[in-house]
Amino acid sequence: MNLIIDIGNTVIKMAVFDTDDRMIDILYDSEAVASKWQDFASKYALCHGIISSVVILSEEIKSFVDSLAIPILYMNAEIPIPVTNLYKTPKTLGCDRIAGVVGANEIKPNSDLLIIDAGTCITYDFIDSENCYHGGNISPGLDMRFKALHQFTGKLPLVASDEESLLLGEDTQTAIRAGIWRGIEFEIEGYVRSLKHKYPELFVFLTGGNTFSFDDSIKSIIFADRFLVLKGLNRILNFNNGRI
Repeated sequence: MNLIIDIGNTVIKMAVFDTDDRMIDILYDSEAVASKWQDFASKYALCHGIISSVVILSEEIKSFVDSLAIPILYMNAEIPIPVTNLYKTPKTLGCDRIAGVVGANEIKPNSDLLIIDAGTCITYDFIDSENCYHGGNISPGLDMRFKALHQFTGKLPLVASDEESLLLGEDTQTAIRAGIWRGIEFEIEGYVRSLKHKYPELFVFLTGGNTFSFDDSIKSIIFADRFLVLKGLNRILNFNNGRI
């Protein structure tokens, strides 16, 4: 079994994949409680592990990894991956981004794919039908936009992001909420339409913690998969262990 660890800016995710590449368990931790990780890992007969992190590893994580009696692969730009990476500065490319691309490519190989990860930031990444990753864009995420409007203005309030969003705001709070939610939705639709013009068979993967509403022409080519990055990391781990 494989232990997959994905450390983001706000949440640590740990998952276990069996030998048939099925994810059989997952742990989310936003408080960094090492005892929870130990309890989670001890339930399974683990053989290999991989860590991807967008932050510097904490002493808690290092201590936890040292306690595991399995070989651990640390995801970085030098690790071989099962797609061609055309990014000009691979050492600056987020491990979560390339893992999401690898995960999408495994599910739908030899296809033109746009991978959208709506997390702390919103990332857009493209891989073509020849399995070549070209790059992508980075945009502020949902919570970041709400906080920015409050922090960089004198009077705009910090608005809750999880309430109903109107098409047009009826007061300051609903105007902020509608502006941010609709702005992200229109942004995503713009990327999809622009790439689909060049790549008519484009297929879109949406991952991350946020759910958006799109018109039917966009919705029909979007596949939501919350575990895309974890699946990609599992594939990279298998690739480096000679399984694929």
